[in-house]
This record gives sequence, C-alpha cells and structure tokens, in this order.
Amino acid sequence: MKSLFDTVSVKCSKITTQSYSTSFSLGIKFLGNKIQEPIYSIYGFVRFADEIVDSFDGFNRQYLLEKFQADTYEAIEQKISLNPILNSFQHVVHRYNIGADLIDTFLRSMAMDLNKVDYSQEKYEEYILGSAEVVGLMCLHVFTDGDKKQFDELKPYAMKLGAAFQKVNFLRDIKADYNNLGRNYFPNVDIENFSMEAKKQIEDEIELDFKEALIGIQKLPKSSRRGVNLAYVYYNSLFNKIKRVSAQNIMRQRVRISNGKKLRLMLNSMVQYQFKLS
Repeated sequence: MKSLFDTVSVKCSKITTQSYSTSFSLGIKFLGNKIQEPIYSIYGFVRFADEIVDSFDGFNRQYLLEKFQADTYEAIEQKISLNPILNSFQHVVHRYNIGADLIDTFLRSMAMDLNKVDYSQEKYEEYILGSAEVVGLMCLHVFTDGDKKQFDELKPYAMKLGAAFQKVNFLRDIKADYNNLGRNYFPNVDIENFSMEAKKQIEDEIELDFKEALIGIQKLPKSSRRGVNLAYVYYNSLFNKIKRVSAQNIMRQRVRISNGKKLRLMLNSMVQYQFKLS
C-alpha cells in the first residue's frame, strides 16, 4: 500500500531533520502533532538541496542540483517519487497549496551557491529571499492551513524570521563559508579585514529582523506558536553569544550553543510560554 511508503517517506524526512539540526528538531517537537510531519518534510527537502551545493565536493554539483530540481517537479506533478524525501515533500505541497513560485525561488538561491558570487545588496537580498524567507512561507502555509487572511497577515513576519535565522547562520559560519567555500554573503564587507564596525552593522540588521518577527510569532495559531517561539529563543540566544565575540575571534571560531544550554533554553521557553497563557 502506498500509505506505508508515505509513512516511510516522512520518517526519512524526520531522520534527516534530527541528524542535521538538533535545534529545529526540538522546535518541531513542540508544534501541534498534526503539523510536525509536514514541517519535517519541508526541512528534509530544504536540507537535501543545501547539502548538494555545500557538501558534495568531488561530484558534479550542478548536475545533482538540476537532477534534484527536475525530480522535485516530477514528484509534484506525478504525486509520487521513489525519493522518499521528495515523496513526503510533494504531499505537503499538495495538501497545503505551496506555490511553485516559492519552490522556484528557493532552488534559484541554491543554484547561486554553485559559483562564486560577488554579493551586491540586491544579490544579497535575492539570496536571503530564496534561501530563507520563502522557506518561512512554506512553513506558514502549514501553520495557517488554508486561512488566506491569516497567511497574508503573518507573511511579512515569517519572512523576517527566516531572514534573521539565515543572517545569524551567515555570521556564525563566516569563517567556514569564506575559508572552505570561498563565499562572502555580506555586501561591501571585507572578510580579510573583518572589523567590529562591519560586524555591528550586520548585528543591527539582524536585531531589526528579530524585533519584527517576534510580533508575528505572538500572532501565530496555538498549534505552531510554541514551537516557533522555541526556535526564536534558541537563535536569539545564539545571536547574543555571537555579539559578545570580537570580529577577530569570529574569524577564528564557530560559536555554538551546547546541548545542555539548548535544553535549558527549551525549559525556560516552556515556562515563559505557559506563564503568558495563564
């Protein structure tokens, strides 16, 4: 029965999420039961595309990404794929009416990572839109479950949250992106001479994104609010830790949040969330 294959497909997406991201896995656990599997499926799709462009050295990454893109569209059209990640994703696309424009925009940003790009402000915003903001909108389709009015109201906040998460990742990974992958996403920033002034400008931008995103989190349906808030708390904590590191040291080390700290953040977030509801 195909239902068994669909179940196996979602489990593959869940394993992918748990293997690659403890923080997002924790956040998903605190979503409503009915929306956990769709979010695992979205994450699995996004993660596989990201791995192609970031991790598959020695392979024809352009071919693999183009194949992945073609397989994605075929899975959506045929409503099935023997790739379990794409099979679970296509189901979510149909169930929650995720538009092809979001998928196209995401894959275009992934393709940008195949080659060295000198990021102007316009290119930077284009990459953030595709790699992060539209992913937030995919998730928002699940959270609002067909309520167009609610989706339209929350759309700008979801995009800001996605942007904030991505920019924190950029700042955290600035050393590895530059030294290992030859990437500098931040426009008009000299990575070879990364200064506190440049770091502060980036941090100010992230703080504005987080501030606006929080407004939207508080308006989310109860089924998604707690899990998204936990992800926000984790990333905001990581961001605050990054802010305490000098520009010179951020180029020497990758700032992390330990698993123990993640657990404490989760417990504190849960207590604060329950307090707000009481």
